Amino acid sequence: MDVKRILAELRGEQSRITRAVAALEAISNDGIKRSLSTTPKRRRRGRMTAAGRKRLSELMKKRWAQGKMKRKAKAA
Repeated sequence: MDVKRILAELRGEQSRITRAVAALEAISNDGIKRSLSTTPKRRRRGRMTAAGRKRLSELMKKRWAQGKMKRKAKAA
């Protein structure tokens, strides 16, 4: 085998690997910079209107009343 040819191929492969590593590092560094530069957004909770609270209260009272009636029917 020709040693000079093998060395030339290895140097070519080394330069391709170096470029690939640099490209991957650039990608991973961009991701790190973006994640550190943005502040986490606070989760905004939904607000319930007074009418919505009243409607929910009425529905829950109906539900509890139905459950109470079922329990009385089972006990009797």
